[in-house]
Amino acid sequence: MSSFTPFREKMEQAGVSEAAILSFERNYAILCEGNSTDISEESIDPVIKLPELDEFSNDGEEFDPALLAQTVVIKLNGGLGTSMGLQKAKSLLEVKDGSTFLDVIVDQVSYLRDSTGAQVKFLLMNSFSTSEDTLEHLAQYADRGLAAKEEVELHQNQIPKIDADSMGPVEFSENPSLEWCPPGHGDLYPAIAGSGWLDKLLADGVKYAFVSNSDNLGAVLHPGILRYFAESTKPFLMEATRRTEVDKKGGHLAIRKADQQLLLREVAQTADSDLIEFQNIEKHQYFNTNSLWVNLEALKSELDAQGGVLPLPVIINKKTVDPRNKKSKSVYQLETAMGAAIECFKRADAICVPRSRFAPVKTTADLFTLRSDAYETTEDGRIVLVKERDGKPPVVSLSDEYKLVDSLEGLGIPSLKGATKLSLSGPVRFADMVEIRGTVSISNEKPGTSWIANGLYRDEDVVL
Repeated sequence: MSSFTPFREKMEQAGVSEAAILSFERNYAILCEGNSTDISEESIDPVIKLPELDEFSNDGEEFDPALLAQTVVIKLNGGLGTSMGLQKAKSLLEVKDGSTFLDVIVDQVSYLRDSTGAQVKFLLMNSFSTSEDTLEHLAQYADRGLAAKEEVELHQNQIPKIDADSMGPVEFSENPSLEWCPPGHGDLYPAIAGSGWLDKLLADGVKYAFVSNSDNLGAVLHPGILRYFAESTKPFLMEATRRTEVDKKGGHLAIRKADQQLLLREVAQTADSDLIEFQNIEKHQYFNTNSLWVNLEALKSELDAQGGVLPLPVIINKKTVDPRNKKSKSVYQLETAMGAAIECFKRADAICVPRSRFAPVKTTADLFTLRSDAYETTEDGRIVLVKERDGKPPVVSLSDEYKLVDSLEGLGIPSLKGATKLSLSGPVRFADMVEIRGTVSISNEKPGTSWIANGLYRDEDVVL
């Protein structure tokens, strides 16, 4: 095995915490050993049945302020909105009525504090790419105690890329920043320990962490799940939901035969020969929503028992040092996933939540739908489907002209409250009073932008 010393020196010079260095050292050793990191189909059993949310919680359940005071909401905020043409934190995308994801999250936390009197804690796990923009945006909330870096920021680490030839730290003098990469959201654990936040939260009497993605509008603190988690005394709880055809490439829950331990298997940990079974949504029914509940006392104990490092499965990615230049040096980038920690705690468990708690915004079509009247903002700051939708969002399909968020600005938004499916193709603009009902397809094959006139469009194909 190559010496780890050059990596340690590089990371120490960059001010990386000891917790993050130890975590990377373990993962590097696994890479050097060269053993397969796959989880074979024959080594696991499917999860047959999980407790359902409605089995232990009623719609009208209210928060216990005493439990809220022991809770921190942590939002993963490390991603840029580049897939939609945004060169800043994805959470700064406007999602509804002039509010960004970040505004919506802050409003939810503020409502909880104001309505219960409990000072629920709030942290954002920012990355080097998102920290500055995010803190600048949060400055407007200084009066709520939700703005200062020392109040709200949990900073994700950076780790070195590994030269695939020498197995040492890669050197790239043309752009030294490309010598580093994010370690995946499994970095939550070394980040919260190495930053001092874990000890600080515990000292403040905070015992429970609810962690979720900032772009998942369904991932809100839930009174029933918080109570269930606290009463169960479990160290770790994952929110899972039923897999559908669109989820078959996403990671699924399983039980390791050797010790009956719950685990998470990602496609990157699956051999080609097992892919058919991996994608069998009838067999492997549950996938990870990436909304987790972590008992911070249990996390502290487990970290102490493991020498400061949670033994998360390692995902090994072979890339080039400059992602835009496929002829640049080959490197390894090591990643971990925070949900994989389910296998690190002996009494870890999962529950099945309704699909409404998994509503990530991945495309401009998702944004377009959210901005319509098919969704409304509740008093407590949640963005939910209007009752008439009966829990089913309209399906929206947009052609490539609308791939970037800027293209939505002049498009206009029709009423989608009664829509089943809307397909848009070609450059168009909606007038102010357009209503879509049923399944409607609108296309413009001419080069210039065509207006969609005011009126009701119901179950029809419109060619402009």
